[in-house]
Formats: sequence, structure tokens, C-alpha cells
Amino acid sequence: MEKDISQEEFQNHTKKFDLIARKGNEVHPVRVKDWNRTIGVNIVINMDKASEGAGFSNPILVAEKFSEHARAYGKRRGIKLITKYEMREGIKVI
Repeated sequence: MEKDISQEEFQNHTKKFDLIARKGNEVHPVRVKDWNRTIGVNIVINMDKASEGAGFSNPILVAEKFSEHARAYGKRRGIKLITKYEMREGIKVI
């Protein structure tokens, strides 16, 4: 696990991830949103674009809760959405 990683995009923008999780040959950028509100689809789309622009696939987003639209988009695009509750309960996420 690497912490506080930045990847340079071809457009000279730096996209920031909180962690890079590695499992075997798989590499997953991780962002943690420590907000006390529901994460909407726009945040998930932004994570998807940042991940894709930095050359990663299958990003992971951790937050308190997600809207149904966010969950639907994440499912379609292969983005793992994990709630803090799931992490506390030890549900297998990867």
C-alpha cells in the first residue's frame, strides 16, 4: 500500500489519490471522502476520470454513503464503492 500518491496525466494535470492499493498484479487508486453526506454520481464520475487519466482501472472510493445513481454508475464502470460501515465490519472489498 502506498500513501498520498500523485500521477501525472498527459494534460499536465495532477490527480491526487489517497492510496494506491496493490494485490498481485492489480493496482487500484483509492480516494477517501470523509464527508457526513451522501456521495453523488458527480464525485464518482470525477474519480473515474482521474483514474482513467492517470492510467489506472478499477478505482476504489470510500465514503459514509452513496446515492443510488452513484452506485449504478460505479457498477457499470467497475468502480468499487465502499462504505465506512463495510470497512468496519470487515466485508471483503477486493
